[in-house]
Amino acid sequence: MDDLVRDWLAEHIGPVIRLERQARWRPVWFADVERDGETLGLCVRGDRTDYPGIFPLEHEMLVQRLLHEHGIRVPAVHGWLDDPRAFVIDRVPGQPDFSGCTPEQRDAVMDDYIAILAEVHALDVAPFEAAGVRRDGMAAYERWYRSSKKRPDPFLEFCLGWLRRHPLDTGGRESVVVWDSGQFHHDGKRVAAVLDLELAHIGDPLMDLAAFRMRDTIVGYGDFRRMYATYEALTGTPVDLAALQHHHFAFTLSNQLAFHSALADPPPGSDYMTNLQWCNETNLFAVEALAEFLGVELAPVDLPEAEVSAAAVPGAHLVAALRSGDYEQRRLFRLARHLRRFDEIGRACAEADLDDLAPLLGRRPATWQEGDAALEEFVRTDDGRSDEALVPLFHRRLWRAHQLMGPAGSAMTTHHRLQPW
Repeated sequence: MDDLVRDWLAEHIGPVIRLERQARWRPVWFADVERDGETLGLCVRGDRTDYPGIFPLEHEMLVQRLLHEHGIRVPAVHGWLDDPRAFVIDRVPGQPDFSGCTPEQRDAVMDDYIAILAEVHALDVAPFEAAGVRRDGMAAYERWYRSSKKRPDPFLEFCLGWLRRHPLDTGGRESVVVWDSGQFHHDGKRVAAVLDLELAHIGDPLMDLAAFRMRDTIVGYGDFRRMYATYEALTGTPVDLAALQHHHFAFTLSNQLAFHSALADPPPGSDYMTNLQWCNETNLFAVEALAEFLGVELAPVDLPEAEVSAAAVPGAHLVAALRSGDYEQRRLFRLARHLRRFDEIGRACAEADLDDLAPLLGRRPATWQEGDAALEEFVRTDDGRSDEALVPLFHRRLWRAHQLMGPAGSAMTTHHRLQPW
């Protein structure tokens, strides 16, 4: 695959000085290419391996090209590869987070980012629509989930049912949106470019102000209330807090919608533990949002004592053997720690999940598979009557699942807290 990328760059842009595939969960290459006596830093962005995306890769390239043509700070697009499926863009200098920055530098960068979002939202959608830019990202997510569903997913069905029962009135708001917001490089003063536009489409502009609340837990963008006030000052439009909360909740479901299939039946090359961590963390964000909507208190969840099974010694040996190594070995290390933790408390957690179902269903399912199927059927027919009972039940289930990802206190089992509204 590297040779195919190198050959395309040499044929369409110029001699390749350096080509390096990045160690990450989707195919990406960094390249230095000579053209007209200067060296271009390029990024070759390939197709996902774990799911096809709610929009095809060509759609991401299209939106990025159009935004660049309209003067928005995004990397320029240089071309498309058929094999491997990928497109070539400028590689952007700067950093993606705020490590080493003062609060004042961070706020200056975020003011600039909010100004870029305001510029995007002010664009006329007509040329984007005419070029083929799509609408309704949540519907696209659900279509993918429905078409690829492989097993019961009771919490996701519960959340989708809640969204159907509580549709958002956008009041006619519509613009180009990046949706998976908060991704950019900066130099400590201003944003160099907005990045990762795979979810960009035509939607409610407030989606962009809500989506990066989750990413804030690991990046730290500063006070969202200050950023919302900046947006209001730039656009002259009040920010609808209730709409932001609705969009936040909807976006918390995006990982589970995307990776349901990859977790049920991982394809070759899929980063199982990255997908599992994303889903487990954002599922907790989702149930916490529902609890806030309903005014339900979420109690701490007790975990069972660790069991020492006959597999404990070889499990520990496997984890130790995989502890250091390259990206691929690191993926296996995290998977081995997950399996070891399941060996310690997983069976007891599954039993606790089944115990929780007995009062709700009037019977205790015999297996976790039977329990998931029965709970999904219950939420699909309940029509919201039991929401206040289901939210704490799902919170307990989701917390146990989250804590199975690794040893107690590890980064994988750390749940981050969102900024208050």
